[in-house]
Amino acid sequence: MRIEETARHALKPALAKAAGLSKRYVQRAPFSYKSFVIDALVDVEFDIAPASLTALVGESGSGKSTLARCLAMLEKADRGEIWFEGKEVSRSSDRELKALRPKIQMVFQDSAGALNPGFTAAQIIAEPLEVQRRESGARLHSRACELMEEVGLSPNWADRRPLEFSGGQRQRLAIARAIALKPAFLILDESVSGLDLSTQAQILNLLLDLQKAHSLTYLLISHDLGLVGQIADFVAVMQQGKIVEQGPRREVFANPRHHHTRELLASVRLLRSNFRTAQAGGR
Repeated sequence: MRIEETARHALKPALAKAAGLSKRYVQRAPFSYKSFVIDALVDVEFDIAPASLTALVGESGSGKSTLARCLAMLEKADRGEIWFEGKEVSRSSDRELKALRPKIQMVFQDSAGALNPGFTAAQIIAEPLEVQRRESGARLHSRACELMEEVGLSPNWADRRPLEFSGGQRQRLAIARAIALKPAFLILDESVSGLDLSTQAQILNLLLDLQKAHSLTYLLISHDLGLVGQIADFVAVMQQGKIVEQGPRREVFANPRHHHTRELLASVRLLRSNFRTAQAGGR
């Protein structure tokens, strides 16, 4: 995205917003009656601009997935607020949540585990449409086939089960299911990290095409700063449950202010240097 476009997005009201969000887990230590506390989120302040691709990066255990699940209303925060389309939604009733959920969808890293192995591809895509009573009968199957075509899957495969697809094809299937209800906000939780580089590129190009076609807003959770540096409009860096830095991607990468951001970027540069050395036959 061009610099002027990034600035224009930043001026728009946030599509999704976390305000003072905190989440704590209490877990029991292995082989012990003692428990310990994990502060997964600590007073998180986070804005996501509409029609943008915002990347949330950090080490494993930094709180990225917990924040995503709270934004998707799959988990309830202990404290703080979540805003969506200008409305505070963290205290929504079950009825209000039912109306909200189609607007916020997630695509998970483990597509095999996220898809019902007993369903056909068409049934997997059609299920949310049926639950929300958007389509029925022959039109339901027809719409599922249309969505398969949109994500690059042949409608001739509509009767196949998830395990009959490759990893990249299963991720396309998960994306088709996620966009079936025409959401405004799509959360991608490490959704390309388990794929080979060629398939990653194909899925990312698909996601960018879908974003343009449907004016989607993305939150991409990733530990891969090399990937984030290529496609993100905005970047937020997490460490120990806190967002320590956030802003336009070009600004964060060119002039990181927090030491943790600098450490993450340095590790990417070191990895690239070692890879080039290995390619050249060095040690």
